[in-house]
Order: sequence, then structure tokens, then C-alpha cells
Amino acid sequence: MKPSNVKSKGAVPAASGGLLDRRSFILSGLAFSSALTVSNTLASDNVSASRIDHGLAGWMKTPGESDTEYGLPSKYEKHVKRNVAEHTPETSMFSIWHTPIENQRGIITPNGLHFSVNHNGVPDIDPQKHKLMIHGLVDKPLTFDMESLLRYPMVSAINFLECAGNTAPNAVSLTPLDQTCQELYGQVSGAEWSGIPLKHILQEAGVKPTAKWVIVEGADGGSHSRSIPVSKLLDDAIIALYQNGERLRPSQGYPMRLFVPGWEGNANIKWLHRLEVTDKPAFTKDESGLYSDILNDGKIQRFSFHMDVKSVITHPSGKQVLPEKKGFYEISGLAWSGFGKIKHVEVSADGGKTWALAHLDKPVLSKSLTRFHIPWQWNGDSTMLLSRATDEFGHVQPTRSQWREKYASYSFNHYNAIQTWHISNEGVVENCYA
Repeated sequence: MKPSNVKSKGAVPAASGGLLDRRSFILSGLAFSSALTVSNTLASDNVSASRIDHGLAGWMKTPGESDTEYGLPSKYEKHVKRNVAEHTPETSMFSIWHTPIENQRGIITPNGLHFSVNHNGVPDIDPQKHKLMIHGLVDKPLTFDMESLLRYPMVSAINFLECAGNTAPNAVSLTPLDQTCQELYGQVSGAEWSGIPLKHILQEAGVKPTAKWVIVEGADGGSHSRSIPVSKLLDDAIIALYQNGERLRPSQGYPMRLFVPGWEGNANIKWLHRLEVTDKPAFTKDESGLYSDILNDGKIQRFSFHMDVKSVITHPSGKQVLPEKKGFYEISGLAWSGFGKIKHVEVSADGGKTWALAHLDKPVLSKSLTRFHIPWQWNGDSTMLLSRATDEFGHVQPTRSQWREKYASYSFNHYNAIQTWHISNEGVVENCYA
């Protein structure tokens, strides 16, 4: 997020607060003053070889080290790591690990940084002994081992995965908590998921006409289970075996998990081992308690599977400090919707008074993270940055007050209100409520 003082001649404002039209910004050929200039000495044609050698860094003078059998990040990037949610103490049974979303570019989260929520610990499963069973309202109960599943045709798709409780602190705290983007939004990640369309397995078993639900159960110590409509499983659900090209990691459900694109993370059962086809939901522990939404009128909303349209500016974001007190910056962030594709993202640099359309990086995929960005010429004054996403079905992010009007004061799941970052005149970025 390196800033630059720019010559703004030719760039067209997109809204007040310093937001610039991206096309005019690029075509105007703006000069960036943050680039380092080459010294006259090194630029000279007459410079001697010895003087050039004297100016080389140490790693340019000696051979490097050998590579490793499994590649690791640079030691200079060791600060980019998952963290444990402070409000949920880690135990061997329950833990929440947040993705460092503010250190991410693009839309793919590396496997080692993908968020993870584990209710009953991470089981150590021997894939040679693991089985998947399908029974209940089917013509032919089936049991699969890993070897037989790996023979089925697979599909791949890039999708986001988000915990229903992502951004819970903003939902329940009366005052905005001074937290990073990772702490507030770190329970969402994007990956390429590869596996077997579940419809092939269900069709092979022969689902009876009376079947409406499937009780999906994991092989963890608590037998975590959720009720999923047959219609969703016959649509785009898969038995995921690979993530970003490699086999699932244990915290992501190795050796297999259910993946239901666009739906809350808790329904994407990890360590998948049993599918019971039924005519009604089971009202399991989680779907009857933790993942039921309490509305403001006291009613309970069950099976609210979809993750609603949402966005967040990741650069700049909470607890970051803009290195220059004014100048050019690129505002960048992520948007997603559990219903389909992102249609557009609007950004405001004046607290929501005016809005400008941000550029969406291609490809814009269904039920996937979408990267957006827009040029910003900051004048150094205190201001507020906001982003507002709209999906292809017309769903628009609500304000925080609009979201709170719908849900009880203690509800925190499915929070998708507009995020506001306050920028002080010292360049300090803080979470705030607009």
C-alpha cells in the first residue's frame, strides 16, 4: 500500500473525498514520486565492474541455499499467519483460526492461511480405514472407501467459504472494537475446491420420491451433523477431496468434506462419513441452537443457509497506518455473495455522502470472492471509507442500523452490514460505526 504524491492533471474525480475514475487515472499517465531514482553513478556508462560489484547485495554474490521438498513462505513473511480468535479461547475441542485477510491479494487463500473453526478438535483419520455411507430413503444403500471415490469424475470451482459468525464483534458490540481486518473478517477465505458432484452419488443410490433432507454427519469425536435439503445436494454440492490442487488438510476435513457453495461454513461438514436421506430435518444440536437466528420480534429463523452479500475494504483497514499523511493510495478489498456473482461494488471516501463504482478484477465468479479497487487521492483530512456490494440478484449490503432492526440485540450470525473505517489526519485506521 505504498503511497505516492501524484500529478493529478487529467484524472477525473469519481466522487468526493478524493476517489478517482480508474480509467481516466490510468490514461492520464500520472507520475508517481514514490519510485526510487537510479543514482547518476550507477547509471553512468563509464562505471567500473568493481564499483558495480561493491554495490551488490550479499545474496547476489554467492549461491543460494537448496530448495525443500515442500515449499514454505519466505522467512520475511512470517508475520503473515492465522491467529486465534481472542473472544473464543482455544482448547483441544473448540478453536477458531482467522485468515490474515488484509495481507491477501487476489481471491485465493493459501491452504495454510485458510480460516478454520473446529467444534470438536481435529481428528487424525487414516484414509485407508475411512468409509462414507449413504442410507435411509434410498433404493440401494452404499458404502465407499477412498479408493473407490477417487475413481469418480471430479469437478473444480473457485468458491468462498465463510463462517456464519464472521464479523460477530460488529454485530453485538455497542461500540466499535479497535480490531484488525483479520480479527473482524478473518472467518472467510477463497479456494479452488475439487471433488465429486454429490448428485452422482445420490443418483446411484436412488433417492426415493419422499426424500427431502439429508442428515450429513462428520467423523469427528462429536459427530457434528447438519440437515441439508436434497435440492441443494443435487444442485452444486460436492464431496470435496482437494483444495487448491492438493489433498484437503486435516483442519479442512481430510480425507473428505461436504462443500455446499455459498452456504454458511457450519453446513460444510468436515471429515464426512455418513449421509442419511430422510423426509424431514433432524434439528441437530447446532442447527437448533448456535446456528438458528433470533429476530427482533422474538421469532426464530432456522435453516438460514445462504451467506448474504458482503464486502470489506482490506487496504487500508483496521490498525493499519498510512505511511504518508496525504497522497495517492489504492483502496482495495473483497466482496462476495452466497447467492451468485457480485454485480458491482461502490466505495465512499466521505462517510457515505457520495459513492463511486470500484473496478472488479476478472473473472467475477459465482459464490466466489471478488477483488475490487479504486484510486484514491487523500488530502490528509480525517475521513471515513466504506464499501457497499450488490449481487446479480439485487441483494444490497444494509447499513448496521438496518441489520440491527431485523435481528435481536444478541444475534451475531450472518452479519453483513457495511463496514466503515475511520482515517485520522495522522493516517491511523480504526473500526467505526457510520
